[in-house]
Amino acid sequence: MGERRGAVVRAAAMVLGAGACYCLWRLAASGRRGPRAAAGAAPGPPSDNSTAAVSTHAMDADALQKLIHLLQVTDDPLIQEQALITLSNSAAFSVNQDIIRNLDGLSIIGGMISDCIPKVKEKALNALNNLSMNIKNQEEIQVYITQVCGSVESAPLNSDLQLAGLRLLTNMSVTSDYHHKMINSIPCFLHLLSEGTERTQIQVLKVLVNLSANPAMTRHLLRAQVPSLLLLFESCINRDILLRALVFAANLKKNVKSEDSTGIQDQYSEDSIFFTLCRDSTPFAQKLASLLHHPDTEVKEQVVRILTQ
Repeated sequence: MGERRGAVVRAAAMVLGAGACYCLWRLAASGRRGPRAAAGAAPGPPSDNSTAAVSTHAMDADALQKLIHLLQVTDDPLIQEQALITLSNSAAFSVNQDIIRNLDGLSIIGGMISDCIPKVKEKALNALNNLSMNIKNQEEIQVYITQVCGSVESAPLNSDLQLAGLRLLTNMSVTSDYHHKMINSIPCFLHLLSEGTERTQIQVLKVLVNLSANPAMTRHLLRAQVPSLLLLFESCINRDILLRALVFAANLKKNVKSEDSTGIQDQYSEDSIFFTLCRDSTPFAQKLASLLHHPDTEVKEQVVRILTQ
């Protein structure tokens, strides 16, 4: 593996030159020394942050431009991965987010979402995730939302690729500007909520909580079917999952209450989220009553919020 890393660095040097190539050399060297955390790194996957031994905030526009150019000219997936990791870690700093956008890096990185190699696609999603902390960048990244949703749906369940897509969708759903682009993926999100591991459930709940805060998304969410939804409201459930599930339910109930309820029940099937949380609510009410004795204060606050609406 060490020989392979060395070959990657030598190949990159032909395109990058000394400055940007040094960053890749540091990344390769960090793999031999063991993982180290990048200082100031934005929320993202531990695997990417752990490889960032280089001070990517110190990279100038010329080095970033060479990394972006490298993505255009190489077909070597390992070189692509290392370049994307470097760009992702550099994007933890706002000045680099602007530089990468001005260098047309968003479209080049976005184009790699369609790569057939899962690891390259994953690293591209991670880079866009860090870059999406910038509102101007979100305006460009939003064109890839449908494609990202497709990647989440087609990726193996609980895979790093799936989680990378969900992290990006979480950032892109913080405001309601792009919620409409995720409507068709609501059944997928709810499937992941039922079938995923705790890590996947937490990440998909972050997306669902963001969507549920938007009244325009309420009916789309309430129409969906999640037979196992009530299982999320058990005292024994992971606290991060339980709290987010309660916020999701509280947002929906609040939005339903503010709507004109005339004939609203006719819009939903008996196995919909609406019937579980709003119409046939006795089982849900029993779950909430039990959660009033939960030791976590925030959990109890969300239960009270639901009960008093």
